[in-house]
Amino acid sequence: MLETVRNPPMTSQTTLAKPGQEPGEPDRPDSSGGLQAGLKNRHLSMIAIGGVIGAGLFVGSSAGIAAAGPAILISYAMVGLMVVLVMRMLGEMAAARPSSGSFSAYADQALGRWAGFSIGWLYWFFWVVVLAVEATAGAAILENWIPGVPQWAWALIVMVVLTATNLISVGSYGEFEFWFAGIKVVAIAAFVVVGFLAVFGFLPGSDNPGSGLAHLTDNGGFFPKGPGAILTGVLMVVFSFMGSEIVTLAAGESSDPQRAVSKATNSVIWRIAVFYLGSIFVVLTLLPWNDPSIQEKGSYVAALDSIGIPQAGNVMDFIVLTAVLSCLNSGLYTASRMAFSLGERGDAPKSFAKVNKRGVPQAAILSSVVFGFVAVFFNYQWPDTVFQFLLNSSGAVALFVWLVICFTQLRMRGIILRETPGKLVVRMWLFPYLTWATIAAISFILVYMLTDDTAREQVVLSLLVAALVVGISLVREMRSRKAVAK
Repeated sequence: MLETVRNPPMTSQTTLAKPGQEPGEPDRPDSSGGLQAGLKNRHLSMIAIGGVIGAGLFVGSSAGIAAAGPAILISYAMVGLMVVLVMRMLGEMAAARPSSGSFSAYADQALGRWAGFSIGWLYWFFWVVVLAVEATAGAAILENWIPGVPQWAWALIVMVVLTATNLISVGSYGEFEFWFAGIKVVAIAAFVVVGFLAVFGFLPGSDNPGSGLAHLTDNGGFFPKGPGAILTGVLMVVFSFMGSEIVTLAAGESSDPQRAVSKATNSVIWRIAVFYLGSIFVVLTLLPWNDPSIQEKGSYVAALDSIGIPQAGNVMDFIVLTAVLSCLNSGLYTASRMAFSLGERGDAPKSFAKVNKRGVPQAAILSSVVFGFVAVFFNYQWPDTVFQFLLNSSGAVALFVWLVICFTQLRMRGIILRETPGKLVVRMWLFPYLTWATIAAISFILVYMLTDDTAREQVVLSLLVAALVVGISLVREMRSRKAVAK
């Protein structure tokens, strides 16, 4: 899988290769060239914090609780640890070489053009499908509030508004995301604080007198479905962590990318601990894991209801809508910047790499949103066939991305030390042992998915799509070499 790195040791006559460029190749534009540094430090900070809080945390945690009981905490902790390690690896590379293409650009340089091409397009495909999922979810909430407007119209309105936001400037994207993410962060932090007060009986007037930690063990023990359910839980929660890597793409459009990446990488531990483990811990201590209300209302609404918070359902709908809009906003930004980077490296149409006078890659944004609109149409027209195929065929991309980050970092460490050692300001812990341990963990999850009836189709279809994209990239590379040889 890993090719021999062809970059020679640097000498006084050696020209420094840019990310994704071999020494001696024709000059290729820097991956952030043309983009404006329009993101402020507060934007990057909130993008980093909010990036780990997806709508999946709010709406998907109840299924995980049903599958594993209180042991779902271990599932979240295991996946959280894996994400921390992956983000540390990515942070090491992004701090040394900020790029709008992030891990795709690094894979291009460290593993070969085929790797950068393949993972870049797979990641773009993933976010285009996410656009359709989130637009539909947001439209469903808005239709409940204002039923006079049909759901498809709400989906169209949401997509158009956020497309316009991304087209105006990167600063407008950052500003919208700052407030969207801010609402998510404040809401979940408040939930954790209020929940802990209720758990230990310090919340005046609460319907829940304070059960302490009893609910963690009083309904079949901490492992009511057996220890094996932890792995089932891992499969159910792993995809809710996707998005933590967005800050490394956005850092390329900030005035101080190295500082932004370093700060985001160092804070990922407490972000996962508070937002994921903290909030799920509150739910499991406020209510028995098998309380019917968790599945009927959703875990967070059920927890808020149990402590007497009025209009808990409407409050959570607003928070979920904010999370959906945040995910849509970031998804469109992420897909367009990946398309921009692919265009710069010659792996996508050249128009994708062009920016307008505001420094916005307009063609990359519009192309991404067009496919997003098509996916939304499929969701309404053929939800159980075409769109389900799109969902399943992109379902395991998150794991592929993390796996490529690991293999890339194994090679990039040596390249950075050889070419720009002073920029290695963020270092992966216990290199290379923890990198290999993470590779083993991700590989195990992929193999385990093949044994799970509900996850098998996702991983098989995702592997087939990945094989198709890799095949296309290898054919392109062979043709390129033949053209050069002539």
